[in-house]
Amino acid sequence: MNLIVEKKYFSPNVAMLRIEAPRIAKARRAGNFVIVRADAHGERIPLTIASADITQGTITLVVQGVGNSSQKIINLNEGEYIHDVVGPLGRPTEVERIGTVVCAGGGVGVAPLLPIVEAFHAKGNRVIVVLAARTKELIILEEEMKQVSDEVIIMTDDGSLGKKGLVTEGIESVIQREHVDKCVTIGPAIMMKFVSALTAKHNIPTVASLNTIMVDGTGMCGACRVTIGGERKFVCVDGPEFDAHQVDFDELLMRLRSYKDLGQ
Repeated sequence: MNLIVEKKYFSPNVAMLRIEAPRIAKARRAGNFVIVRADAHGERIPLTIASADITQGTITLVVQGVGNSSQKIINLNEGEYIHDVVGPLGRPTEVERIGTVVCAGGGVGVAPLLPIVEAFHAKGNRVIVVLAARTKELIILEEEMKQVSDEVIIMTDDGSLGKKGLVTEGIESVIQREHVDKCVTIGPAIMMKFVSALTAKHNIPTVASLNTIMVDGTGMCGACRVTIGGERKFVCVDGPEFDAHQVDFDELLMRLRSYKDLGQ
């Protein structure tokens, strides 16, 4: 049982939960995720760790209500308990000092991007963050990103915050003005597909996190099978991060559509 010590809403359907998990907080690295169950009969949901506080022994999760199980978690309040949290799981992000890194996040994908931004910045890289959403209400963690990066660019479809346009336009504006050594992207699969296509055109090494397709999180269910460079991989045990230019995004999008009506 893990105590919820803080809860706040980013939007009516997206909540941040800070929970007690001292061992996970101590062991986690950027890119790791946990498996969460709201109650004894709940489904297992993989959630990437947005941040951790070793001193307080807490980890922060950002949850979007897209089905019964995730909605159960969102409905829990401060002082209540999540039935169980297992982790850290997955391969951590490979972080090194390489120069200028552009980190592009869309929607709730911004949450798992935060520790990656922090880690690259701590290594001495110049880190430029591009956050994208349909409207300003859906932009999350802007202030937190500003604290651990050199620049934050906001892109909204309707122009209600930052610049009007897509995430790729924000990335392109950076590429046109300075050299970019690496790109990291987390968000909807269709967004990552177009980010990958853009960076491939400019020969910029790119990493994409495919965590949205995970279900069981242990490699047992096989639901997160993806094709990377022509080889079959499992996101939960081989990832969740892969070379974006090797990902078969068309296959990934097709498989995600098969789960459209079965959201957790």
